[in-house]
Amino acid sequence: MNDQATSRPDDPCRGLPSTDVLLTAEVFDGEPGCIAQARALADRFLVRLAAEWLAVLGEHTRSDLMLAVSELITNADRYSHGPYMLELEGNAERISITVYDSSTALPVLYSPDPDRLGGHGMEIVVALCDRVTAERVPVGKRIRAEFQLST
Repeated sequence: MNDQATSRPDDPCRGLPSTDVLLTAEVFDGEPGCIAQARALADRFLVRLAAEWLAVLGEHTRSDLMLAVSELITNADRYSHGPYMLELEGNAERISITVYDSSTALPVLYSPDPDRLGGHGMEIVVALCDRVTAERVPVGKRIRAEFQLST
């Protein structure tokens, strides 16, 4: 991906912040178990979102979101040199997963190749989500994966 990459550049609502969302975040230090902790945070977030915001979360959406969290946190753990942060934001219409890490190197999105060993993380995230962006920020980089929910 380049300086600011978007999987769906034609989105008319792109960049418009929502003021009415459930938000949670946690910083991870890269110690063993961080991926499981991130998934547990995401699971608690989804439970709250369904209960408090009446978000309709099909099993497919839940599985896709959990896999995207795993892939994004794995990449942050593997490629950054320092702590990284997972931020989850959502309402009844959408959920976004944002990961901040200290590396300024943006992810590489390879063409699908079942014979390639490794390098499938971002390919998986892009396939699961409705929109993915990656950009450099003052602390390193930010990768955001967005899911539109059925209403």
